[in-house]
Amino acid sequence: MTNQELLTRITVNPAMAFGKPTIRGLRYSAEWLLETLSSGMSTEEILSDYEDLELADIQAVLLYAARLSQVKRMSAALV
Repeated sequence: MTNQELLTRITVNPAMAFGKPTIRGLRYSAEWLLETLSSGMSTEEILSDYEDLELADIQAVLLYAARLSQVKRMSAALV
């Protein structure tokens, strides 16, 4: 799957998840999945616990976060 195809899995609907980016229109926000991964939960555990998620969804969220981190400057408040 190409990066462009992965990024199409990240959707925004103002009526869902307070307008935050979600995964394939499901009620899983990209933010939630990133926090779940950063808490130490493995990809395998996530896929086992949330059966409607796919490996490509996790890859898409990581790519999305990588693209968001490509900023010129970072505010001191964020670090």
